[in-house]
Amino acid sequence: MKQPGALTLLAPLAGWSTPLDEAPDEVFAARLLGDGLAIDPTGATLHAPCDGEIVLLPASRHAVTLRTGSGCEILLHVGIDTVALAGDGFEAHVHQGARVRAGDALLSFDLDFLARRAKSLLTPIIVSAESGCDIRKRSLDRAVEVGEWLMEIAAPAPAAAAGTARETAAGSVSRRLTVGFEHGIHARPAALLAGSLRTLAADVRLLARGREANARSTVALMALGVQHGEEIEIRATGPDAHNAVQALAAVFAAQGGSAKASAATVPARPVVPVVAPAHEELSAERGQSAAPAPTGSLKGVVASAGLAVGPALQIRRPEIRVREQGAGVVHENAALDRARAAVRARLERRVYAASASGGGTAAASEIAAAHLELLDDPELLAAARAAIDSGASAGFAWRAAVRASAATLEALADARLRERADDLLDLESQVLMALEGSAAGSRTELPSHAILIARELLPSQLIALDEARVGGICMAAGGATSHAAILAAAFGIPALVALGPALLAVADGTPLVLDAVRGVLEIDPGESRLAAARAEVAAVAAQRAALAAAAQRECRTADGTRIEVLANIGSLAEAQAAVRNGAEGCGLLRTEFLFLDRQSPPTEAEQSAEYQRIAAVLGARPLTIRTLDAGGDKPIAYLPLPEEENPALGLRGVRTSLAFPQLLRTQLRAVLAVRGPAQCRLLLPMISDVEEIQAVRRLLDEVCGELARAERISVGVMIETPAAALLAERMAAVADFLSIGTNDLTQYTLAMDRGNPQLAARLDALHPAVLRLIARTVDGARAHSRHVAVCGGLASEPLVAPLLVGLGVHELSAVPAVIPQLKARIRSVSLSDCRALAQQALGEGSAAAVRALLARGLTAAAEGS
Repeated sequence: MKQPGALTLLAPLAGWSTPLDEAPDEVFAARLLGDGLAIDPTGATLHAPCDGEIVLLPASRHAVTLRTGSGCEILLHVGIDTVALAGDGFEAHVHQGARVRAGDALLSFDLDFLARRAKSLLTPIIVSAESGCDIRKRSLDRAVEVGEWLMEIAAPAPAAAAGTARETAAGSVSRRLTVGFEHGIHARPAALLAGSLRTLAADVRLLARGREANARSTVALMALGVQHGEEIEIRATGPDAHNAVQALAAVFAAQGGSAKASAATVPARPVVPVVAPAHEELSAERGQSAAPAPTGSLKGVVASAGLAVGPALQIRRPEIRVREQGAGVVHENAALDRARAAVRARLERRVYAASASGGGTAAASEIAAAHLELLDDPELLAAARAAIDSGASAGFAWRAAVRASAATLEALADARLRERADDLLDLESQVLMALEGSAAGSRTELPSHAILIARELLPSQLIALDEARVGGICMAAGGATSHAAILAAAFGIPALVALGPALLAVADGTPLVLDAVRGVLEIDPGESRLAAARAEVAAVAAQRAALAAAAQRECRTADGTRIEVLANIGSLAEAQAAVRNGAEGCGLLRTEFLFLDRQSPPTEAEQSAEYQRIAAVLGARPLTIRTLDAGGDKPIAYLPLPEEENPALGLRGVRTSLAFPQLLRTQLRAVLAVRGPAQCRLLLPMISDVEEIQAVRRLLDEVCGELARAERISVGVMIETPAAALLAERMAAVADFLSIGTNDLTQYTLAMDRGNPQLAARLDALHPAVLRLIARTVDGARAHSRHVAVCGGLASEPLVAPLLVGLGVHELSAVPAVIPQLKARIRSVSLSDCRALAQQALGEGSAAAVRALLARGLTAAAEGS
């Protein structure tokens, strides 16, 4: 009998009802959207399961969300991955906002077409988790007809405030957060925030400093001028309001820490004021001299360290003239759309290139991704459309909209945000060139070792150049954190900024010495200085070449002890860089790059394809794939992880994987699908007891059985907690190898948060307590003849390598760039010397004392060589 307050849902489709676990999609099977069941359809029309209002009907017509009078939201999702069909095969019979009765036809679909094109026809019927309704009964494992009883659900209880989020009577959701982005909400964070909302139906606003911004607008978010540590408020309304707030909160949590990947690859530099507004053209850029040609030297700010010698070459921004009057609203809007589409295609190719190349391409890809967000910025586009409606041409309207937004950024006090105006002007040029049909991105012919001179070089200008012929970069204005400066550092090109307007009077062909160590540009310094500088550049290049060549050989100590030097990688590009730098394999593949910054988990096919591409680059070298290390400082938007006061001590690492076994099962299947099984190893993060290893092994055995796979894959565990180090002997009894993550091991041993800048100077993995835990781990592994690796930050310090070898570590996994120096350092010492050094270090009283000991050893070795 139906219980009071219960709601009956009728079958919306004819077919076979089955548990939601059978859905071949982790989002549904793991109940990330809510609970329910699935129907394998035999009919081709979807009907309303109850009375209600259609609150969401996407343009793809593949799904319908219905809200009942009591507030329950029911998602009816026809098939799996059918959104990719873009509406093909579907016909809607209702519109968003329509009121429907139980049994009304909602949409029809071509069953045969979907069977050929969709991943699965299985149709989830989901009771949204956000609406607070519970399922009391359901009809499973039987044939159902349209209109038959399917489920009984309980209406939601009155909403109560929870945590820091609240729902108002008007249906809006809000949350207050403190901004943890190191440099506030600038271009990349703004792009991430806007991008996280792309698939959600909600109006979302960010409030700060008494102003508000459209959270889908990258420009509007940057224009708020929000700094690190400031408090902001998120407000969202609409069907996906809850999800929108959660998505933004996840981005803030995941990206708001102090040192992220981009910050790690580009050294921190001083902030430099913009010398001139980005939209003003200097007379030198019109081909006229702004000042007499300078002599002697100019002082600037180092944006990318190094030394370069070569001829000057002025790079000027293209002068693009646009007509003011348009040829009609329809014509101009179409022209703007075509130009934006052309630029979008070029930017998307650049983003994709990061997975096919190394060097500075990854940085170029990040910048291109930020430009993509700007290209589709709703407020920028609305301003351009409004100007077209008023009679302007597409080019005139686009330029006006861009420069108004750029002026807003230039008026901000934060120099970093002012520098982002150049990204807008870069995009202005790209679209205007596309409008006039110019070959944007064509390469300029450069003399060998050219030292480029510009007022401010745009990222697109730098990317379009042949970087192999660029010796250095000098900018009259600009800042050390501009995107052009970041690109220069990523490409390894010496660069100076803020040299002043006199720079623009340097004639093409003038001999220059760019000293981006002292921060000086020497202008026509004379042949003797030029010769000395060329010799210095050649010596540095020869030293690098020698190290690179030596790095291709296997690594042994001076007395022949084999030490494997592998790489930590997080993308295909990093795998290629690792091989170029002499890595003997991958000691840690951070698989989070596949899971973060998206609204649904990667499929098995997507994961296995990416692992296979990386394996192909490594060849016969080992590939150690770490299972998803989520939670803590790496929350994921589509995982309903609880809010925690101390995420570092909560649901993270293997704990998260075991809490979502379907996600782990899919990843294990993807790893086992990689060809060349002897090459692959599995690594489990954040292990604290033996039972966690055994739980993963049980699941791995199940997956091997499903795949009829007899070969055994090695399973290693990360030693990142004092508990794991103290239990290393027990861990080694059930694991095939141990790998020490010194970053977390140090944090937990010293009780110091890795993200706390006030403790950064004291958070040193060379603390004697950490070293003793490393020694304890090696002793425990030796009892079962297991080898021990170090894959944490300590392994990337060449100075420390002899100490780790002396403690008994026989595998180091480091960032690719340091591998040549790491191998060279190991080859310079004997195993007996390393052991003696380790015993001394274990007796020291502080990390500073250990570092002093290592420095003395390095000095003595240099004097003896």
